[in-house]
Amino acid sequence: MASRTRRPGPAKGAPDGSRRRRVPMRLLLPSLVLVALMAMLMLRGYVHSEILADYRVRPAAANDKVPQEILKGGPVIDTRGGEATTLGVPDNSVVLTFDDGPDPEWTPKVLDALKRNDAHAVFFITGTMASRYPDLVERMVDEGHEIGLHTFNHPDLSYQSKKRIDWELSQNQLALAGAVGIRSSLFRPPYSSKSENMDNNSWPVTEYIGSRGYITIVNDTDSEDWRKPGVEQIIRNSTPKPGDGAIVLMHDSGGDRHQTVQALDKLIPQLQEKGYEFQNLTEALDAPSAHTQVTGLDLWKGKAWVFLVDASDNITAILVVGLAAIGSLVIGRFGLMLLLSGLHARRTRRRDFSWGPNAPVTEPVSVLVPAYNEAKCIENTVRSLMRSEHPVEIIVIDDGSSDGTARLVEGLGLPNVRVIRQLNAGKPAALNRGLANASYDLIVMMDGDTVFEPSTVRELVQPFADPRVGAVAGNAKVGNKDTLIGAWQHIEYVMGFNLDRRMYDVLQCMPTIPGAVGAFRRSALERVGGMSDDTLAEDTDITMAIHRDGWRVVYAEKARAWTEAPESVQQLWSQRYRWSYGTMQAIWKHRRALVDRGPSGRFGRVGLPLVSLFMVLAPLLAPLIDVFLIYGLVFGPTEKTILAWFGVLAIQVVCAAYAFVLDREPLTPLISLPLQQILYRQLMYVVLLQSWITALTGGRLRWQKLRRKGGVSAPPTVPAQGRPVMDERPVR
Repeated sequence: MASRTRRPGPAKGAPDGSRRRRVPMRLLLPSLVLVALMAMLMLRGYVHSEILADYRVRPAAANDKVPQEILKGGPVIDTRGGEATTLGVPDNSVVLTFDDGPDPEWTPKVLDALKRNDAHAVFFITGTMASRYPDLVERMVDEGHEIGLHTFNHPDLSYQSKKRIDWELSQNQLALAGAVGIRSSLFRPPYSSKSENMDNNSWPVTEYIGSRGYITIVNDTDSEDWRKPGVEQIIRNSTPKPGDGAIVLMHDSGGDRHQTVQALDKLIPQLQEKGYEFQNLTEALDAPSAHTQVTGLDLWKGKAWVFLVDASDNITAILVVGLAAIGSLVIGRFGLMLLLSGLHARRTRRRDFSWGPNAPVTEPVSVLVPAYNEAKCIENTVRSLMRSEHPVEIIVIDDGSSDGTARLVEGLGLPNVRVIRQLNAGKPAALNRGLANASYDLIVMMDGDTVFEPSTVRELVQPFADPRVGAVAGNAKVGNKDTLIGAWQHIEYVMGFNLDRRMYDVLQCMPTIPGAVGAFRRSALERVGGMSDDTLAEDTDITMAIHRDGWRVVYAEKARAWTEAPESVQQLWSQRYRWSYGTMQAIWKHRRALVDRGPSGRFGRVGLPLVSLFMVLAPLLAPLIDVFLIYGLVFGPTEKTILAWFGVLAIQVVCAAYAFVLDREPLTPLISLPLQQILYRQLMYVVLLQSWITALTGGRLRWQKLRRKGGVSAPPTVPAQGRPVMDERPVR
């Protein structure tokens, strides 16, 4: 069904009269959201050293190309200007240096220990950590400590090209500028040691670093705190020879540093009692500060960088919460479906089961078939109804078709089939017109592209034996499932829609009577004002309205209908976009049920939350599973990621197999389930996101006619049978 819409003319301003193609906002926004999300994840992966990180460490090599004055010199190496000189710190001076930070747990404790003991130090920070914890860098500077660079990602620079070295330095400076608005001229290479350990691999790097304006700082003594040898051993390793000055290597990040913190509270007082001073490097050397202020564009670039890093971490944290939420929703939904659908099947399949005191229902039924340009399908639809085992009158409402749908039905010359013509007004108006012309109190509604089995109408109306039942949902199935996209929709119908309907039936909050196969009491329809065109999902709208009026809505699994599913991605997109958006409209329309009393309130506080969670929120968050799958495959841990994804897939396979068994369907189509999860599900995600954006931006969506091929001519394995015929009503 679709409303006719005037074809828009050529875009204004196109000289040749052709239309200018513009990307619709509803498509542009999801694309931008996706690009921004991937950019944030890539940024987080980079800052957390999950991409572009190089953990290779080159073994020691010969040092015959290293100048002797370097090998025998001090730990401060200056190769600026092309000449190599070294310096050592004065006697009775100790420069404590800390590598790899700042760390959110251990750096504050190290800073506290230094503050308690009135000592200054040098912190060689990595860009990754400084970008994530700029407040700690700011505290270092505020408390009089000096900052040096330790690269961005902590690679062994002897393996890197000059371009990569420049990148490591510039990114490190960018993080420092963003954190505290300064640059530093001090640099310590990762995995460095004493001057005497400089070799032919590391020396060229030191020379190049000098050419870029940096002073390289190594050490005199190595605490080896990274080995966690014990507090006393760290103190022994860090203590210089009596009276000598020393640059001491320690760490404030990279693991558990509680021994380092404890050692500081002993080492500093012990050496201070012996006359040692604990200063930062330029204080010890009586040199100008290594810090220079950053201003202008460089400062704002640094601030923007820190802001984006913080945003990427926050967004990722939100996504992780969302992933936990969707995981809980998926498992909860599957658990509920398995449990409640099993209860539904056992209850309705008992030998003594009866729908109500008035069973069986034998009274005649009016079948309404709204049709708009259904010439390829309508004959199959009407002839399937003529084979019905239940007495029916058939009313085809032609909603302004331009393909001769009405003439085709009239030309069949079938008894008890009426054709009503109207100007195109939409599906709800067509159904209301049919309702006004129906002869009976039980109304069956179906689409013009659907065929019924002979028993469908009979099975569909049996629940009306219970006078509390106002509407019945049938079992809609995909008739053209011989294609891959048809098979995927078949899985979705059996697993998603029908298993859901069993669950909602038990919970007494069925959200939707499918347009392809549904039945209503006339009185229930009239009490809620008939079909409404307030939403694009009139079937969901009317179902919710009937719930709120106090009627029961149930599911009849044996009332099978075979519908022609979209056979192209474009048509599937259009259909699901309309369904998703219409469902959101219906939820919003009936939102007052949340605060109502009586049946309306019960549906509002049980049905609406479940529908919102399972049909709107869960599909919206579900892409996080795939986003983190890709993230995990690229950035690791790959094995755990693959295992987790297959775990989710296994749960879905179990649910799908259970649904197929309940519906007595062969399991063969489930072979394509993994591929469906990879491809088909992504399309549904984008459609739902597009629907959300349309709703949030206040956009409106018109009916979109699907092109039918008439591929569903009869239900599978159903032979032609005799049928009861009502009185010979004239075709008009």
